[in-house]
Amino acid sequence: MHADPAGVLTGTHFLDGDHACCEGCLAAGARFASGYPITPSTEVVERFASRIPTVGGTFIQMEDELAASICLQGAVWGGAKAFTVTSGPGFSLMMEHIGYAAMTETPCVFVNVQRGGPSTGLPTLPAQADMMQARWGSHGDYGIIAICPNSPQECFDLTIKAFNLSEQYRVPVMVMMDEVVGHMTEKVVIPSADQLDVTPRKHTHKSPADYLPYQCNGDGSLVPEMAHAGEGYKFHITGLTHDERGYPNMTVKVQDQLVRRLCAKIENAKDLVAYEAENLEGADVVVVSYGITSRVAQRAIDQARAQGLKVGKLRLIIAWPFPEKVIRELAPKVKAFVVPELNLGQMVREVERAARGAAKTIHVGHAGGGVHQPEAIVKAIVEANQ
Repeated sequence: MHADPAGVLTGTHFLDGDHACCEGCLAAGARFASGYPITPSTEVVERFASRIPTVGGTFIQMEDELAASICLQGAVWGGAKAFTVTSGPGFSLMMEHIGYAAMTETPCVFVNVQRGGPSTGLPTLPAQADMMQARWGSHGDYGIIAICPNSPQECFDLTIKAFNLSEQYRVPVMVMMDEVVGHMTEKVVIPSADQLDVTPRKHTHKSPADYLPYQCNGDGSLVPEMAHAGEGYKFHITGLTHDERGYPNMTVKVQDQLVRRLCAKIENAKDLVAYEAENLEGADVVVVSYGITSRVAQRAIDQARAQGLKVGKLRLIIAWPFPEKVIRELAPKVKAFVVPELNLGQMVREVERAARGAAKTIHVGHAGGGVHQPEAIVKAIVEANQ
């Protein structure tokens, strides 16, 4: 067990999800973080603050979450991979700057270790009630990516994936953990740096004279290249509607082209579908879950199968963009979808919308503060099967 030259702490560890997330950030090449303390996410940047001097990076504790969520974007345009960490109330404060990152196409990662709300709510207890806010929290039309780990190992693996996707698509990517996943401690295997798949920044190879910061290259990705900071490139970055030069342009035509591209680069992507599926073929009922709830749901699925029920599992790994096509194709083949969540009805709305009435959708809600009892999910499965 040692840190290799890239700062990766290789070997087999016993880590909680927050600390594993930190190691994922470092392994992905993050060398800057800004944050403000908030339970239950603080352990991510506490560990980062102690680890980052060993690999030549920076952590800054800002005066509040608003400052943290814009500070990291300056670091990105300065050439760093960067992230911030927060929970419910801080996530709400960061929404304006998440929209700014989407509009300016700033690749960065926002880690949200969800807790009970609204307002101050339950600082030390879990919920999954920020899922719609992750997608729609900032004003306007734009696309983002949200990933939901359900174990400390996935907190490591999927945090690297979050950075990779942020660089590939130049969007803010959300790592939507929850308090239980953030604080549970399990075995985490961290491979050496040469075994990790890390996506570099989408740097331009054009000369400064030919470079336009928001011009796509016609490769079908709809994602512009970024300039190397400090190498003579001149560019203007603004949250206003802008043309390919980055200059403000208030015309209807430019607004339409820009906003459609910001959405289409995510909506049209073929590799932004990630889920865990089990026994979907021939299932009468499919349980759709994510995060910590997926682990409780597994227990319920096993109990229902022991009763002879045909139950499939669909665990969302990438929650946004939502895997609508998967649900749409399953709906005519099953009786119902059962959707347990630590909220009173969020992702279930997407399942219901995608099913288009071809199958029942049954929500098993929970206001947070704890997790479901498996029996509550089993009961919904039995009812859905009738």
